[in-house]
Amino acid sequence: MSQAVQFSEYGTPEKLSVVDLPAPAPGPGQVRLAVRAASVNPIDWKILRGLMAQGAALEQPRGLGSDVAGVVEALGEGVEGIAVGDEVLGATVTGAFAAEALADAASLVPKPAAVAWEVAGSLAGVGGTAFKTLELLDVKPGETLLVHAAAGGVGSIWVQLALARGIRVIGTASEANHERLHGYGAEPVLYGDGLVERVRALAPDGVDAVLDASGRGELAASVELAGGPERILSIAGFAEAPGLGVRVHVGGGGADTPRALRELLPLVEAGKLDIPIAQTYPLAGVADALRASEAGHLTGKLVIVPA
Repeated sequence: MSQAVQFSEYGTPEKLSVVDLPAPAPGPGQVRLAVRAASVNPIDWKILRGLMAQGAALEQPRGLGSDVAGVVEALGEGVEGIAVGDEVLGATVTGAFAAEALADAASLVPKPAAVAWEVAGSLAGVGGTAFKTLELLDVKPGETLLVHAAAGGVGSIWVQLALARGIRVIGTASEANHERLHGYGAEPVLYGDGLVERVRALAPDGVDAVLDASGRGELAASVELAGGPERILSIAGFAEAPGLGVRVHVGGGGADTPRALRELLPLVEAGKLDIPIAQTYPLAGVADALRASEAGHLTGKLVIVPA
């Protein structure tokens, strides 16, 4: 038997339980992983609360989590290029908050030995999202990018990846995170009233593009600073963005996630991409991890470590 976190009805983290299940059998093109680390993302508590269900009832128990790093235990029919015992990372097709999970082989990439399990298990969602959104905005070397929530999970990767590509980065963050952003090479500014003036003090002509992971009221100022909504992209401003003509991106890195991971992993290995880990939890602590994620204001990833 194998353990997994599941819920049978939508609601608060109290609805979660750790259950014993048969080890999942990989189908064609799939592999079964022994999960070593699986990170928490905001989508996980949103799914649990039924915010993504569009009114549909939950018909059977389901799991949570998709970002994963683990060891290949079994291969499905037609899988090539991956062997039992390989250490990999990517995304799962069954809940990653489990001792074992299934993944499409095509979605996985090799885990470098020098990359810690907790970091590897945290990279697919935020890394894929950061990579994809930077490409969608087509931010070029020499341009100035404004990043909201620059010290958060996706935001910190936007900052570091953009800097690695020769892009100037101004990032909004609380004062407690300014030193870390300075260390990356970004120019931090405070949130709140006076944001436009603080950014213009650094960039008198405004900014070329804006990426928003905050969703807490910065988009109107962003439109002013960017001279319009065309080169602004938000992953959080679902209420504010439509009225301003700002695009909202959902779906993370999608099919580009493996390509994103292949660009990001060498940066992690070389110490040029920092993925801070805020806290790790066992399977029995998933409810606590989701509460912490929903509360927000995190300065690193929350990671489930099954064993």
